[in-house]
Amino acid sequence: MAESADVIVIGMGPGGESAAAQLARAGLTVVGIEKNLVGGECPYYGCIPTKMMIRAADSLAEARRVADLAGAADAVPDFAPVAKRIREEATDTWDDTVAVERFEKAGGRLVRGTAKVTGPRTVRVGEREFEAGRAILLNTGTDPAVPPIPGLAGTPFWTNREAVAATAAPESLIVLGGGAVGLELAQSFSRFGTRVTVLEALDRILPLEEPESSALVEDVLKAEGLDVRTGTAAESVGHDGTSFTVQAGGRGLTAERLLVATGRRVDLERLGLASLGLDTTRRTVETDPHLRIADGVYAIGDITGHGAFTHMSMYQAGIAAAHILGDATAAAEYHAVPRVTFTDPEVGAVGLTEQQAREQGLSVATAISQIPDSTRGWIHKSGNRGIIKLVADIDRGILVGATSAGPTGGEVLSMLTLAVHERTPLTRLRQMIYAYPTFHRAVEDAVRKLA
Repeated sequence: MAESADVIVIGMGPGGESAAAQLARAGLTVVGIEKNLVGGECPYYGCIPTKMMIRAADSLAEARRVADLAGAADAVPDFAPVAKRIREEATDTWDDTVAVERFEKAGGRLVRGTAKVTGPRTVRVGEREFEAGRAILLNTGTDPAVPPIPGLAGTPFWTNREAVAATAAPESLIVLGGGAVGLELAQSFSRFGTRVTVLEALDRILPLEEPESSALVEDVLKAEGLDVRTGTAAESVGHDGTSFTVQAGGRGLTAERLLVATGRRVDLERLGLASLGLDTTRRTVETDPHLRIADGVYAIGDITGHGAFTHMSMYQAGIAAAHILGDATAAAEYHAVPRVTFTDPEVGAVGLTEQQAREQGLSVATAISQIPDSTRGWIHKSGNRGIIKLVADIDRGILVGATSAGPTGGEVLSMLTLAVHERTPLTRLRQMIYAYPTFHRAVEDAVRKLA
């Protein structure tokens, strides 16, 4: 006999947990289903522990810059404090007891297991069946995608999950994938003394960002001693019990560890979405403006295809929860989605890239300013590499995209996110007062360069 609830939430990542708690506090009976850890990838394997690694690695880089700025400093890398902090402050050694108790205190009920949608209002978890009186909310997230490289399966390779659980920086590391995850971890381990090789099959790293960002980060990584190889795909993998050998570009590369950071995947068929009449061969689901994929069924987060970001999942969670409760809520908007790659320099971006804007047929103008040419960049000196790139629709006189790469690229991005989101006229951006001397003042320089 089916167990009943007002709302069934499948996947208790950041967005699912937030929506489930909001609905429970509003008086609905809520069942949250999670096969792994309540809280999802972000607090245990992603955003939080990786940024702890990056923070520690950046401190080493800053210490090494003292010679250019203030005398002398001796930085001796030790990964042990990082591993300790990840366990004690971020993950409770990968124990979600606190998160579970938080959800239950809000009034929800947690069920452990893998869920499968069996109908418009029904869900199965093992031998148990649940029926939703009001809605089903999907927040299934994604898992690391493992490419079918000959010899890879069965070897002790790392994904981001194993990398953040490391207790020591490896002597050497090969990274497959030059996206945000791969590069953040590559640079972090390199600064702790690891010899790192990055293999990216496409012709540039950070392929989803502006080419100028790709070139900037690649130059910095190479200057720090990382071996970055673009247009180079792994052809086979071997493991002899102590080290990995990767054949790529006609050469054999050897390292103690292998990190696979080649994207994320979701299995819509296994989730049971065929029972809703949906195409399960697709990589994502299509939602309406209030995040419904079918009558009474909502989806948020990675599965919607609008960016695998915690902030996207949380944003969508608020809209979906309000709609389930019958509250008036604005429709979801995706024209100003911000994202940050936390390398050094940080690469913040929002909205459309130049290529995307041109593909949409917009009347495009672009402008770039160099952070080292700004007063703050000149003062900063060591470690000051960065750019501001603006993408404007001249017909409408607004920004449709922007990149802020530099020492505080993710923070400078905030004003550009607001400008793109609110469609602030370029005339207003030119008339603003920009504080001096700041990194964001480079935005003013770029705005004035726009035709």
